Amino acid sequence: MHTGSRNTWVLVDGENIDATLGGQILGRRPQPDERPRWDRILSFVERTWARPARGLFFLNATTNLPMTFVQALKALDYEPVLLSGPADAKVVDIAIQRTLRALKDRAGDVVLVSHDGDFIEDVEPLLDGERRVGVLAFAEFRNTAYAALPGITFFDLEYDAGAFDAPLPRLRVIPIEEFDPALFLD
Repeated sequence: MHTGSRNTWVLVDGENIDATLGGQILGRRPQPDERPRWDRILSFVERTWARPARGLFFLNATTNLPMTFVQALKALDYEPVLLSGPADAKVVDIAIQRTLRALKDRAGDVVLVSHDGDFIEDVEPLLDGERRVGVLAFAEFRNTAYAALPGITFFDLEYDAGAFDAPLPRLRVIPIEEFDPALFLD
């Protein structure tokens, strides 16, 4: 394994998070103030695993280069990964898969920010006992096949990472040890 600083690599599939937020949770395109606060995700990962976090934010720039968003990501210490390809190519998925494979030979923990099951085959080899590997997503929409991977840690974008300014309209199964009746009696 390549030696060097032990960062936590945060790989963000922004299109997947946005599509899930809009299509599954809100039922419409999210407004700018309803989108995740991406800086909170890096801060959450750094606090949780007590390591510097390096964020790679993958974007399909085949037909549109969202320069305002790209500049905002850079200001939040993300490295925008701008991709292009044929219309039928899932360029973001391909790039994340290649990055996960490349991380197998590098030191550092990995947090994947996506619900997509297309990454399971590439996440599994990272669970080598030498690093921590997590998936940060909306728990109820995360691909269920991740649960079969031993040693993976799950985080919720809203409840764990606190990535939103206001509560989202989600139904949540509450573990009994977290149940607070006061939340339902107001």
